[in-house]
Amino acid sequence: MENQKIPINFWSEDDRPREKLLTKGKTALTDAELLAILINSGNRNESAVDLCRRILQDNGNSLPELARLSEKQLMTYKGIGEAKALSIVAALELGQRRRMREVTVSQKITCSKDVFEMMQPRVGELSHEEFWVILLSNANRVRKIVKSRDMLIEERFNSQKVIDTLNISKGGMTGTVLDLRILFKLALEYQATAVILVHNHPSGKLKPSHADIQLTKKVVEAGKIMDIVILDHFIITEFDYFSFADNGLI
Repeated sequence: MENQKIPINFWSEDDRPREKLLTKGKTALTDAELLAILINSGNRNESAVDLCRRILQDNGNSLPELARLSEKQLMTYKGIGEAKALSIVAALELGQRRRMREVTVSQKITCSKDVFEMMQPRVGELSHEEFWVILLSNANRVRKIVKSRDMLIEERFNSQKVIDTLNISKGGMTGTVLDLRILFKLALEYQATAVILVHNHPSGKLKPSHADIQLTKKVVEAGKIMDIVILDHFIITEFDYFSFADNGLI
């Protein structure tokens, strides 16, 4: 015989997610309780909290893992229809976008952790490898992020001091290739005095490959000719990073 669920409205007020949010604040709620507010109801055998707790457990109790699920994957859970699945996907995407914007507006890069916090939301959770560059001013300040070449062209006329993060190369699971001509063309167009290279390792391994090291050396030497300093090269994973400069490789 299946266990009969106890509806949330029969719980004590201190345990009900909505009431708990109102009386104790958002930080008092667990991830499962916050998700339960989004979906509002569970299924015949589980309350909204129990259902969300199970969904999280199936995904390692990790919100980044949960964010990788599509609405169709979420809908495989009994009690999660299209509307609830879309609510979860939208909420997690909003959280990701907020994080991306908070760490980039007029940010000055002062240490390697700054770069990790800026770029991890963009590449740390990708299933494919991407190569990015950060163009910097004399003060190492990032002024704007541009996600595509088309947007870059449109933004060119908006400011004489545009310092952007530019997605200039995209690869597959096994690697990516950086076009040095594009890199330095962009650096010259935006009068950048320094560059930071960034790419992700979907495998989660932080150790740079031989190809990573050789590419870095090649870019550094080309930068000397162009009088543009290559400050660092970062390998970003979901939870950590490797800095070539911190490890004496630049």
